[in-house]
Amino acid sequence: MGTRFIATQDAPVHQNVKEAIVGASELDTRLIMRSLTNTERVMNNDAVERLMEKEKALGDQLTFADIVDEVAGVYPKVMNDGEPESGAWSCGLVAGLINDIPTCKELIDQIMSESEEIINNRLGGFLNN
Repeated sequence: MGTRFIATQDAPVHQNVKEAIVGASELDTRLIMRSLTNTERVMNNDAVERLMEKEKALGDQLTFADIVDEVAGVYPKVMNDGEPESGAWSCGLVAGLINDIPTCKELIDQIMSESEEIINNRLGGFLNN
């Protein structure tokens, strides 16, 4: 839900990030930093590709110092300055299902409406038993 709420009008995040999420498919995220036991799913970009090349080349010898350029100080550049290509930033697979940038109220109303529809139309039999 974090990625979904970033792509709302109310999120204090640069519009470029919201548009990057809306423009992404479920194939546009990567898992990084596994060998550091700090696995994170991030939006793919050139910086992430460089990081993944370092991971591949260094294997278990990878340290945080090796990837500092791709991860350190990235969030202000991405979220505030609107530079989503500047480094690795968290993004879930759900990005592939996000196609709009509603207000938080609109999003929650939609979630509640869809939930009620599922409960009433698909699970109605369970409610009467």
